[in-house]
Amino acid sequence: MNSIFSGTRLRDMIRSIRACKTAAEERGVVRKECADIRASINENDPHDRHRNLAKLMFIHMLGYPTHFGQMECLKLIASPGFPEKRIGYLGLMLLLDERQEVLMLVTNSLKQDLNHTNQYVVGLALCALGNICSAEMARDLAPEVERLIQFRDPNIRKKAALCSTRIVRKVPDLAENFVNAASSLLKEKHHGVLITGVQLCYELCTINDEALEYFRKKCTEGLIKTLRDIANSAYQPEYDVAGITDPFLHIRLLRLLRVLGHGDADASDLMTDILAQVATKTESNKNAGNAVLYECVETIMAIEDTSSLRVLAINILGRFLSNRDNNIRYVALNMLMKAIAFDDQAVQRHRVTILECVKDPDASIRKRALELVSLLVNENNVKQLTKELIDYLEISDEDFKEDLSAKICSIVEKFSPEKIWYIDQMLKVLSEAGKFVKDDVWHALIVVISNASELHGYTVRALYKAVLTYSEQETLVRVAIWCIGEYGDLLVNNVGMLGIEDPITVTESDAVDVVEDVITRHNSDMTTKAMALVALLKLSSRFPSISERIKDIIVKQKGSLLLEMQQRAIEFNSIVDRHKNIRSSLVERMPVLDESTFNVRRAGSLPASVSTMAKPSVSIPNGVAAAPLVDLLDLDSDDILAAPTSSGADFLQDLLGVDLGTSTAQSGATPAPKAGTDLLLDILSIGTPSPAQNNTSSIDLLSTAGINNNPSTALDTLSSPAPPHIATTASAGGMFDLLDGLSPSPSKEATNGPAYPPIVAYESSTLKIEFTFSKPSGNPQETNVQATFINLSPNTFTDFIFQAAVPKFLQLHLDPASSNTLSASGNITQNLKVTNSQHGKKSLVMRMRIGYKVNGKDVLEEGQINNFPRGL
Repeated sequence: MNSIFSGTRLRDMIRSIRACKTAAEERGVVRKECADIRASINENDPHDRHRNLAKLMFIHMLGYPTHFGQMECLKLIASPGFPEKRIGYLGLMLLLDERQEVLMLVTNSLKQDLNHTNQYVVGLALCALGNICSAEMARDLAPEVERLIQFRDPNIRKKAALCSTRIVRKVPDLAENFVNAASSLLKEKHHGVLITGVQLCYELCTINDEALEYFRKKCTEGLIKTLRDIANSAYQPEYDVAGITDPFLHIRLLRLLRVLGHGDADASDLMTDILAQVATKTESNKNAGNAVLYECVETIMAIEDTSSLRVLAINILGRFLSNRDNNIRYVALNMLMKAIAFDDQAVQRHRVTILECVKDPDASIRKRALELVSLLVNENNVKQLTKELIDYLEISDEDFKEDLSAKICSIVEKFSPEKIWYIDQMLKVLSEAGKFVKDDVWHALIVVISNASELHGYTVRALYKAVLTYSEQETLVRVAIWCIGEYGDLLVNNVGMLGIEDPITVTESDAVDVVEDVITRHNSDMTTKAMALVALLKLSSRFPSISERIKDIIVKQKGSLLLEMQQRAIEFNSIVDRHKNIRSSLVERMPVLDESTFNVRRAGSLPASVSTMAKPSVSIPNGVAAAPLVDLLDLDSDDILAAPTSSGADFLQDLLGVDLGTSTAQSGATPAPKAGTDLLLDILSIGTPSPAQNNTSSIDLLSTAGINNNPSTALDTLSSPAPPHIATTASAGGMFDLLDGLSPSPSKEATNGPAYPPIVAYESSTLKIEFTFSKPSGNPQETNVQATFINLSPNTFTDFIFQAAVPKFLQLHLDPASSNTLSASGNITQNLKVTNSQHGKKSLVMRMRIGYKVNGKDVLEEGQINNFPRGL
């Protein structure tokens, strides 16, 4: 370690620290030097004070603590000599900040130095005050700073203006004191003083509305004249930067004009000519000129409507896009995103250049250009822009395909002119970047396909051809498998051929080959394989001639290493082998999925505890209400939890690929059915169990007894109002039969508790909502609510949907409403169930939202319900 003797000079200490080879050696040098400085401070030697403080500042910059030297700064500031004051003020700005209490001790010294006869001492005080001024110091020293704005020396005026900027930021109430002084600085010829005066005026305008009006009336014309003089001035070596006269002053003046012109048509008219002159005459071949042009464009966009100027500004940004400098192109893309709101057509003219930026090697430019392209899309150009983006998707980098495919999908969904075009574009995206597409995108595609009945044949044929070529795209495979399972007969029989299609020949074996290949492929995930098993089960009904081959494929999966696949294979094999009489009813085509409800849920407009009347929801751990479509397709949703239901219900859930929970009830247990069963029965259109029904009869959910020759009897039995329950028994051979071992147990009868008065929950000029209440006996936390929606208007409400949200201590379940159309002066009902975990401590409270359409226009009503009866 290098030895450091007392009284070491700063340069010697720096050499010693730089010579250290390890951090520990450096800490030793610094520790010894700090000890020497402390000893010198204790001796109160004024000769070494400035040297000690200089060394402390270097040690502070290295990151070591130097708080013990703060008082030395104050002592040096109080010294009469200029060199000591200079070191003292420098130490004050480095070692202290405005939060230090020690700073209050320097206020008096600052006041004295601001009134000093030596202008250099005054300059030191202004620099320090402008850097560390606190609110208290600003109030105490503002008069001195205001006076110095009129000082004879331009350097002092410049520093006083900058210090005033700090003061008005800290104490906005003092802004009015500086208005007159600031306006006088705008007449300065000295560029240094003028630029600080413009900055002070800008700050005053953003802080104080009265100051803004004052400068608009008194100074706008003067600022315009100053800017014109600078723009037209001859070459001045002391101010010239790359051929532009003082670009820094240019930019400050343009920013101040932007504030003055914003929201004021008269001021905007005055500055139109000078802005046009700056925009047309400024050279753009150097950064200085580009900076001035950019600020000019910002000002043009901010002031009041001047359409011709805005077109000029957008053309300047278009030129920026052709610049080789990535930074210039990036700021141009940012500015064009703002300019779309002012003049979309002017930005559209540069569409080709913007599309080229999407292909730029720089990732940040690609992403920003992609966002801009998505804003440019409208009904007129959606097909052209989508084609360009999909063409680039084929050759784009792997790390960019996720963003690009997501943006293309968003554009197609938002601006699709027709469903066949939507399906074609989505198939192209899935074929090129299927593994990058998020789940909600292909879920939405399936919803659209299910709603386009006239395109079922076209879609399944297109998917069949695509999956043969792009079998590695997992998402494409899932959609294709789902469609083949649903519409395989249309594929084989060439049903619904369109004029744009080429006829293809697909046999039943060909369709099964595709599904079998998906199951046997090693890189298929569990969800895809499970969907393929469901598709095979459906094809066994649609293609009876090869059902034995399908059965063999299913049987092979009994030995799968995946437990989910084993279970499905066993259950599906049992259906194919033993229950052919009800198979066709169980695997009939899916009903049309509710597109509007899915879109609402997908958009995330429903909070965690919100339910809707469109479909019963399924509870999942994070409290988000999952859409029925997601449940139907999410074949490996092991994290979805539901209350235990009957084995029959579990079987049906597995049959459709819905894993709503496992049955854990033991013999003799009678758990109540939950939303999973309601959801399943509703999707199958076989009735919804009514919990209020009494005197229910026992049913054998899937037993074949008595329905050998009539498959519809099974559905009639399932339509019984009694909820299914489980009673698990062992067979004589000790083996439980998955399909024949079901025997229901009678459910508990629910009886209403004490009566509660009905309430008017909500009433407007068009709609009235009434709530009636009942409680089941033995469960005071649970409340059954029947909501009656009454139309008070002469118009019919269509697409009626009721949504509700409750606090975390409440749980809410909504049953489907009796109708989604509310006729004029008519009413519909909907049942709610609320569980209050804080019963007796907190009352019920609910926020609700009602949406509907009147004459094709969307109407949204919201409100909060606080008048629930006590005791609920």
